[in-house]
Amino acid sequence: MFSGITRGTRPIVERRSVDGRLDVVIELGEELVQGLQLGASVSVDGACLTAAALDGPRVLFQIIPETLERTTLGQLQVGSFVSIERSYRVGDEIGGHEVSGHITGTGRIAAIVREGGRHTLRVAVPPEWLKYILPKGFIAIDGSSLTVGDTHVEGSFDLHLIPETLRLTNLGNKVVGDRVNVELDARTVAIVETVERVLAQRFGTAP
Repeated sequence: MFSGITRGTRPIVERRSVDGRLDVVIELGEELVQGLQLGASVSVDGACLTAAALDGPRVLFQIIPETLERTTLGQLQVGSFVSIERSYRVGDEIGGHEVSGHITGTGRIAAIVREGGRHTLRVAVPPEWLKYILPKGFIAIDGSSLTVGDTHVEGSFDLHLIPETLRLTNLGNKVVGDRVNVELDARTVAIVETVERVLAQRFGTAP
């Protein structure tokens, strides 16, 4: 599990295709690799990946086809920077919200507004996801725990980003049309689907 607090971005230094999967080596650096063991989970642009080999500060991750289909990781190239978070340990402060690293799917940057010190991204997603995306609710974008701003009926929502988020992530470098990894808040999904199921059982239909 992760807290959704990105610790910084790190570069892809190797990339190769192997039997349908994608192997990437990321230069985590001394700080983020400290204490990392083989088999440990690391959030890479929001996707939970397993450390498959360690070579000093460089770590190999093997990305299977299912993950490639559901995320943006297949677009990674040597020189790309990705957002990184190590999994949290019992007793760690959770500054964001609980994030599993199991990506729901991708969204698209539909608009960017920079004015008066504000940096706002509008993210377009499948309209059926909007019942799980609530103003002031949690969502994880490329692994970062963020608060939802306004939602829009056509299938989009706004994110108002603070300078610290822009400093530690790639979100400030996004342009219109870029895709991002989206993880819906699991608790919100469970509540909404439970209510729908109960209504369907009682009244024969879901809202």
